[in-house]
Amino acid sequence: MDLDKIRELLRIVAESGVAEVEIEEDDFKITARKTATGIVMQPPPMMAPYGMSYAPYGAPAPGHGPGPTHHTQAPPPEAPVPTNAQGESAAAAASSANAASTGDAPADEETGTLVRAPIVGTFYEAPAPDADPFVKAGDTVHPGDVLCIIEAMKLMNEIECEVSGTIKKVLVENAEPVEYDQPLFVIET
Repeated sequence: MDLDKIRELLRIVAESGVAEVEIEEDDFKITARKTATGIVMQPPPMMAPYGMSYAPYGAPAPGHGPGPTHHTQAPPPEAPVPTNAQGESAAAAASSANAASTGDAPADEETGTLVRAPIVGTFYEAPAPDADPFVKAGDTVHPGDVLCIIEAMKLMNEIECEVSGTIKKVLVENAEPVEYDQPLFVIET
């Protein structure tokens, strides 16, 4: 098919009320579609050589499906974040409730010095499962005393006391995972 015939086809489609025209002549096939913005021509589908593919598995091969005009859909608008009566988001309220239940209390609620986890790992209160804890509430401690062990990557890290005082509260349960900087003990100095 020559260029003059293609131009004539496009003119006829533009002037008529036809939405789509498909013409096939020997081994040549052309499709012209009328859209809201104008006429779009779709190239003929290309065949991949045997054993080769042009598109990922499950995706349409080039030349199949919509032509050169690809319409992308805008993402849905974000839903508003639900808030409680105090104006904090539900996620923030849950986080603060979880922090209160796990003993992650702010320093102003606890009087004394907070001993925080220097690493991420698993908290152990004793050197062995059948041994007594290193410290418990009411024990007097001095700098250098071992308070607990935090296991990280199969290494047992002894956490030592840095101040003198009395253990007021143990904030973590035995064999519980701990995060970096999570409060472990409250020591009354």
